[in-house]
Amino acid sequence: MKIGIIGAGQLGRMLALSGYPFGVEFLFLDPSPDAPGGHVGPILHGGFDDAAKLNELAARVDLITFDVENVPVDAIREIAKTTPFLPQPDALGTSQDRLAEKTLFRALKIPTPAFQAVDSLADLVTAVDRVGLPGILKTRRLGYDGRGQFRLRSARDIEAAWAALGSVPLIYEAFVDFSREVSVIGVRSTRGEIRVYPLAANTHEDGILRHSIAPYRNAGLQKQAETYLKRVFRRFDYAGILTIEFFVRQGRLIANEMAPRVHNSGHWTIEGAATSQFENHIRAILGLPLGSTEAIGHSGMVNFIGTMPAVEAVLSITGAHFHGYGKAPRPNRKIGHCTVTASSPAARDKALGKVLKAL
Repeated sequence: MKIGIIGAGQLGRMLALSGYPFGVEFLFLDPSPDAPGGHVGPILHGGFDDAAKLNELAARVDLITFDVENVPVDAIREIAKTTPFLPQPDALGTSQDRLAEKTLFRALKIPTPAFQAVDSLADLVTAVDRVGLPGILKTRRLGYDGRGQFRLRSARDIEAAWAALGSVPLIYEAFVDFSREVSVIGVRSTRGEIRVYPLAANTHEDGILRHSIAPYRNAGLQKQAETYLKRVFRRFDYAGILTIEFFVRQGRLIANEMAPRVHNSGHWTIEGAATSQFENHIRAILGLPLGSTEAIGHSGMVNFIGTMPAVEAVLSITGAHFHGYGKAPRPNRKIGHCTVTASSPAARDKALGKVLKAL
């Protein structure tokens, strides 16, 4: 069995590492010759919109998955006619467009912030009037890690927001005054088996995930999250890992966005769960029995962003696990992470604090 992975970033690299024990081979497609996946498997060099390279990938593998979302869905639908592509192209296409994503949440009765499409300055004025202030203007496509966003605090910000982002289709969303940001990660196999990981609580700075803790134990929120996740699974007849990020407001979950792939907030599962999100994704798309998603103790995850700490400083911390991606340092670039595992929340938080200090 050979699996093709569109994208050879750190997520693709960790997928391959989790799949090799099953005797699976991997072939990546990526425009960068020095992408992290190249450390563990061959890379077919080409753009994600290169139809010839996508067709070559499809011809050389038995199954295709992905670690990035900026893949033209029309091209994917073509290769999916001959080679299984999981998760399904429709799920990928929906996640690429914030308007389609929010419309899906609304249709599935998953709470989400009020929103309105914006295609002109006049649309933005109307959206601000209907949705209210404060709010956030976002690009509908390609924005991630805080990119492509402009926060409006008053009507005086309208023209500046339009000047900054108005060259592409946009969505205006109500600002949510939340108490926590959490994510749920679940997995559904081609057989229909479903497993869900405990919630993770996430801390972002400048739109980039800085650190997470798991499990975030709240029975009511966990039940809500699992209910919403399963609605998306059913909608797409889904197979693979699915992540939904939520705001917590007054004891309720409000969906922010979804990712039809393994996710940064699930890196804690490598050491902190019975089966990692990466291994369960491989199991799911191959139709193998899913592994347990139970947490082992208490875990934290810290992203290395821009620069790497000294390996010795991190590994001197009890319960710490170091993951470097082999990527060149660059401002705001995720180049590695550390997970800490402990037997109690207090011990975890103490170790997490030491890692953050080492940064």
